[in-house]
Amino acid sequence: MRLELTAEDQAFREEMRTFFTTEVPQELRDAVIEGRELGRAEFVQSQQILNAAGLAVPHWPEEWGGRGWSELRRHIWLEELQRAGVPAPLAFNANMIGPVLAQFASQEMKERFLPATANLDIWWSQGFSEPDAGSDLASLRTTAVRDGDGWVVNGQKTWTTLGQYGDWIFTLVRTDPQAKKQAGISMLLIDMTSPGLEVRPIELIDGGHEVNEVWFTDVRVPGENLVGELNQGWTMAKFLLGNERVGVAPVGTVKRVLARAKELAGPQLEDPLVRARVAELENELLALELTAIRVAAHSAGAEPHPASSVLKLKGTELQQAVSELVLDLAGPASLASGAPDGPDGSDLPAWARRSAPTYLNLRKASIYGGSNEIQRQIIARTILGL
Repeated sequence: MRLELTAEDQAFREEMRTFFTTEVPQELRDAVIEGRELGRAEFVQSQQILNAAGLAVPHWPEEWGGRGWSELRRHIWLEELQRAGVPAPLAFNANMIGPVLAQFASQEMKERFLPATANLDIWWSQGFSEPDAGSDLASLRTTAVRDGDGWVVNGQKTWTTLGQYGDWIFTLVRTDPQAKKQAGISMLLIDMTSPGLEVRPIELIDGGHEVNEVWFTDVRVPGENLVGELNQGWTMAKFLLGNERVGVAPVGTVKRVLARAKELAGPQLEDPLVRARVAELENELLALELTAIRVAAHSAGAEPHPASSVLKLKGTELQQAVSELVLDLAGPASLASGAPDGPDGSDLPAWARRSAPTYLNLRKASIYGGSNEIQRQIIARTILGL
């Protein structure tokens, strides 16, 4: 089976490649390519450049900034963005709450939030997981109790990625404790400057501060911040998680990192075992890319293709495998102490000192967006019919 782009789609690829490599500042792309940690300002700068050109949220409805592209063109857009080292539009805004608001929110709520969400004028955080409700999200215990025209929220969320930058948090809360657990959940939008809301950092195994706990103690939320209908939150959560997995196979990123690893390997590529390992990764990456293109070319409608679980599963496994290759290429240099970007006086190459934190950080890839174990269950049920 041969998969080839039409002349029009190939021209579209060249258009995207040219834009990403000429309009996004080189220093910003270098930071991504070299694996340096980005701050809020860098994410905002990149997304606002993309949004000004109509390239931040192409999958949204056209009235809110979408482009009406096919899934194949969206795949090409994402692959070229990743290959160029452009920071992807913030997932919490572009892939999560944005599509949910466009699908379920009132017109007033859409007008209030969607333009600012696309332009990253509002940085959204995700308030889903709890200490005892991760993969079993329906077991969440954070409550919202009606009080007059508003709500009073109490509880805790965890693993809130980049929550230290958050302006607002879209939050699943239990609004009917008597209902079956999926049926008693709603979604609230909560201003993170509200009294009683506290963000606490979680230090990761790589030493970084990327995730947080968010605590709610008698946090008052206006009634109009309820998204959609009361107790409709589980429907929105499923919609959001399905969209989160679309495009989750990081083909462009893994291509770029693997090509960089071959450059860094130097004389180690003369080792037949290293060559075989690289060749195997390249073959698996090619298979992933062809699968992603095939899925994109045959996707239609608003519902995510069920094969998105396959892409998520294999894509994250390859992402981890390539990070492990870079770690092994760095050898003892990967154990260098001190922050990878810090002034620790080390004369070891920066890529080698970043290899261990990157490897450790990417252990999360097979968990977020639905763990790979959950993806296997989805594949067995929806694709294999088991």
